[in-house]
Amino acid sequence: MAIKIAAPALGLFFIFVVLKETHADAVKGSLLLNSGIFDKVVGKFKAVLVKFDETYAYGEKQDAFKEVSEATLSNPDIICGEVQVADYGEKENADLAEKYGVKKEDYPVYKLFLAGSEVPVTYSGDFKKSGDIKKFLMKESGLWLGLPACLEKYDKLISDFYKASDADKTKVIAQAEAEIASLKSDSEKSSADVYIKTMKKVVEKGANFVQSEIKRVEKLRDGKVSDKKKEQLNDRLNILTSFEMRFKDEL
Repeated sequence: MAIKIAAPALGLFFIFVVLKETHADAVKGSLLLNSGIFDKVVGKFKAVLVKFDETYAYGEKQDAFKEVSEATLSNPDIICGEVQVADYGEKENADLAEKYGVKKEDYPVYKLFLAGSEVPVTYSGDFKKSGDIKKFLMKESGLWLGLPACLEKYDKLISDFYKASDADKTKVIAQAEAEIASLKSDSEKSSADVYIKTMKKVVEKGANFVQSEIKRVEKLRDGKVSDKKKEQLNDRLNILTSFEMRFKDEL
């Protein structure tokens, strides 16, 4: 026997299904946080990146968050969390937003909680660019994430490079050059070339070269360049960020 549903009830049923499906759109690699579990998560990892936002966020900014969250799966010391703040009903998580000075008009707001520090670091970059958010996370935490154009093997060589004496830095460069033969794609070889050239410039001009080069490349990227050139400059910036981050570790 067919079951008839009155029009108003049918409408409510449709809304329930939509909300249920929206809520089910979980972000891979991210935890939904509330007052009950927030403190249980923060402090248990070396880095916890928390996004404060409205309920059921969507669009380019949310897509960027999804990309960042999925990227953190490669590092067990990092986890992403999302605090959905409701401005209706019982106003869930409004207490957390108030505690950390988060206002509705500023959504989304990223707060990075680092082990050993009670004060989180606030992200102030482009919320639509997952690469920028990843760079922020790497810079502040000192932990590795796979940024576009970066090679994990070469990022580890950067650490060896900065630890080496001035006399031994050339040995690390030689190792980096030898590793090119094991790379499979042209894009990886192109990235390796940037790593090697940057190491040589650091030997020639000193560690301050990296920061000055970042400023120079950022200026070029923000100018009038083609999309392809901008992508190349962004790749270079990602590799330079790896140098900057690992130099910071050695201080």
